[in-house]
Amino acid sequence: MALNHKVIFGMKLRQYREQAGLSLTDLGVRAKLSTPYLTEIEHGKKYPKAEKIERLAEALGRSYDDLVSIRLDQQLSPLADFLASPLLHTFPYHLFGISPSQVVELMTRQPAEASALVDALLGIAEQYNIGVEHFYRAALRSYQELNENYFPEIERAVDEFTRDARIKSDPTPSYGDLRAIIEARFGYRLDDKRLSERPRLQHFRSVLVTKKKSPPTLLMNSALNELQKKFVLAREIGYHALALKERAMTSAPERVDSFEQVLNDFKASYFAGALLINRQRLLADVKKFFALDRWQPERFRGFLGKYEVTPEIFMYRLTEVLPQYFGIKLHFLRFNHEGSEYRLVKHLNMSHVLIPGGTGVDEHYCRRWLAIRILDQLRGRRANGAAGDEPIVDAQLSRFIDTDARYLCIAMARHLTLNPSATSSVSLGFRCDDDFERTVKFASDPRITGLEIDGTCERCRLEPKECRERAAPPLLLQLQRASDEIERELASL
Repeated sequence: MALNHKVIFGMKLRQYREQAGLSLTDLGVRAKLSTPYLTEIEHGKKYPKAEKIERLAEALGRSYDDLVSIRLDQQLSPLADFLASPLLHTFPYHLFGISPSQVVELMTRQPAEASALVDALLGIAEQYNIGVEHFYRAALRSYQELNENYFPEIERAVDEFTRDARIKSDPTPSYGDLRAIIEARFGYRLDDKRLSERPRLQHFRSVLVTKKKSPPTLLMNSALNELQKKFVLAREIGYHALALKERAMTSAPERVDSFEQVLNDFKASYFAGALLINRQRLLADVKKFFALDRWQPERFRGFLGKYEVTPEIFMYRLTEVLPQYFGIKLHFLRFNHEGSEYRLVKHLNMSHVLIPGGTGVDEHYCRRWLAIRILDQLRGRRANGAAGDEPIVDAQLSRFIDTDARYLCIAMARHLTLNPSATSSVSLGFRCDDDFERTVKFASDPRITGLEIDGTCERCRLEPKECRERAAPPLLLQLQRASDEIERELASL
C-alpha cells in the first residue's frame, strides 16, 4: 500500500469523524475498532481491510467510495499536491534526524492547518520561481553548515586512495598522474575536441558520455586551463573511489533529478578538492601564514601556484579545514559579475553573518562588501589598461553599521575562462573575536582597509555623503520608518 493512500485515507477519516462530531472513542465503539488502531489509521500508518472500511463508513454515515477515494476536498487539496510531489519522497530528511513518515504524521494531526501552510508555501515557491532543485541545494547547504563543511569519511577515502594508487600528493598530484589514473585504472577515454564542435555546449566544462559495451568518454572543454582540467579529472576519480552511482553527467549540472544526485556531486567535488590539496600540507602552510604579523597578499596568492588550483578550489578547501582544525567561524561567497548585475552564485554561512540571498532577491548588495569591491577593482584595472596577473587579491576589515560584529575578509577576483567578458570573485569572511586575533596575527594589521558595511542598499541608513558607493536609494528603510511613524501615532491615541 502506497504511503499516499494511507495518509489520504487517514486524513479523510479524521475529517469525516470531526464533521460527525465523534471522538476516536465514539467512532471505535460504533465501528467495533480499538482507539489505538484508529489513531494509527488517522496518522497514515495503517490502512484497514475492506470489511473494516465498510464498518467505518456505516458509523460515519458515508459511503465506502467516500472513504477509499484518493480525492481530497478543496480544503485539503494542497496536501494532495504535496504528498504526490518528489519533495516528500526524495528530500533528505534523514540528514536532519527525521523521516518522511514523521513529517506526514505531523501533517495528519492538524490536516486543515497543515493544508493551509502547504498552500502558502506553494504560493511563495511559485511567486519566486522556486523549484525542487532549490530545496535540494538549500538542504545540502544546511547539511554542510551543520557539519562545518568537514566530512572525515571523505578525507579518509582520499587518504586511502592516494596510498593505494601511490599518488604523489604532497602538496598536489600532477595532471599527468591524474590522467594516467583515469585512463588506466578506470578505463576512460579523454577528448578535448568534440565539445568545441558543438556551440550550444560551450558553457559546459565537461560532459561524460557512456554507452553499453564502450568505455566512458570524458569530453572536456578545450578552453579550460590545466588547473581546471585537473579538478575535472579529480572529481571523476571521486565518483569511482566513493562508489557514487547517481550523478550529473555534465559540469555544471544541466538538470537535477534527485537529492541523491546533488549530494553525490558534492561528495565527488569534496573528494577532488581534498585530493588536489593535501590536508596536512595545507594545515602546516596556513599555520605559518596566520603567524605573519603583516597581511601579505602575494604570499597568499602563491598558494594557488603551489597547489596548482583555481581560486575557488583553494578558498573552498579552506572552508573545509579552518573550522575543524582552527576553530574559526567563517562564511564563503562567490559572486559573478557581467554587465551591471552582481549574482551570488554560491555561499556557505558558518559565521551566521547576514547574507541576503536566494531566488527572487531584487535588491542591491552592499557595494562595500569586499566580494563586490574587488570585482570593481578588477574592472577598473582592465579599463585603465593595467595588465597584471590574475587573480587579484585583497583583504578588508568589515563592520556592520548597526552591530559590533566585525569580519576579516579575504577575496580573489579573476575573469572567467569560459566567459571572458564576465568576472568572478571568491571571498572568505572570518568572524573577529579575541580567539581569532590570537590565531591570526595579521588581523590587526593597520594597512588592511576598514569599512562599515550593510546588507543591501535598500535597507542601509548611511547617507549619500557617508557612502559614495550606494547603488540604490534606501526605499525599504524609508518604508519601515514610515510604518514606525504610523505605529507611534496610533500608540499615542
